[in-house]
Amino acid sequence: MKIKRIINTVIGILGSASVVLTGCVDQTGGEVRNSSADNLKIVATSPAVTDIMARLDIELVGVPESSLSQIPARYDGVTRIGLAMSPDMEVIKTLDPDYVVGPGALQSDLEPKLEAAGVKGVFINLESVEGLYKSVEELGELFGRQEEAQKMTDEFSAFYYQYRRGNEHKESPRVLVLMGLPGSYVVATGKSYVGSLVRLAGGINVYEEEEKNFITANTEDMQSKDPDIILRAAHAMPEDVVQMFKDEFETNDIWKHFRAVQEKKVYDLPYDQFGMSAKFNFPEALDTLQPMIYGEE
Repeated sequence: MKIKRIINTVIGILGSASVVLTGCVDQTGGEVRNSSADNLKIVATSPAVTDIMARLDIELVGVPESSLSQIPARYDGVTRIGLAMSPDMEVIKTLDPDYVVGPGALQSDLEPKLEAAGVKGVFINLESVEGLYKSVEELGELFGRQEEAQKMTDEFSAFYYQYRRGNEHKESPRVLVLMGLPGSYVVATGKSYVGSLVRLAGGINVYEEEEKNFITANTEDMQSKDPDIILRAAHAMPEDVVQMFKDEFETNDIWKHFRAVQEKKVYDLPYDQFGMSAKFNFPEALDTLQPMIYGEE
């Protein structure tokens, strides 16, 4: 099948990122069986998952609340189940869903709660763009939306082919990616969503090969990596995080010794494009990265 060949090629090019559904099993240990979404009651626990379901033309009985992400208008009258990080299990149980679909990054927290409630959970990989589209493909199979999934993955393949051609002869800079919360920050590796965007853009994450999405590293180790560029993203509360990074870089003397700082190649990434989960606005994120990675053209 053409799209599978292209997606597999993209996966091979992009290297280490996983693209497998992280938990397509029910809480009794049985395999999730394919069936039409038209006959199912389905809950989505995160805005990113909700966006996928809307694009697959799937009705939902429960969707998350969010002050930072927009829930598709088709779900305006649908029951809210609380925030993605802490969905209200009592509300979910009253909906009596056939499936609850959530991001794999929250599986360890949500799965035991679903199991205790006797609810089937499906957890998908939203930690990279390639994982996003593999999940689209598998959800299309699971819920009888193969045609919609095929169209979406074809569009991705066409976009990526053209995007790669535009940058194929450019030199790849080395990039340090920091993910912040007010008062603290961690390093985003190649396993994170922001890391996958850097990789798609053609940059080389200086912590590409780490096993976890985010790690703690001291500034001396970061400096030893000698990044050409430093990108700063926010996990939440973006305005506070931007100020936190500003204060950190001004008051911690070691940053003055980073070549990227000396050359003024430190950039704050917009939260709506560079969050924790892969979203369909990744082309806009890549447009934002383009001058940061390659300079103004």
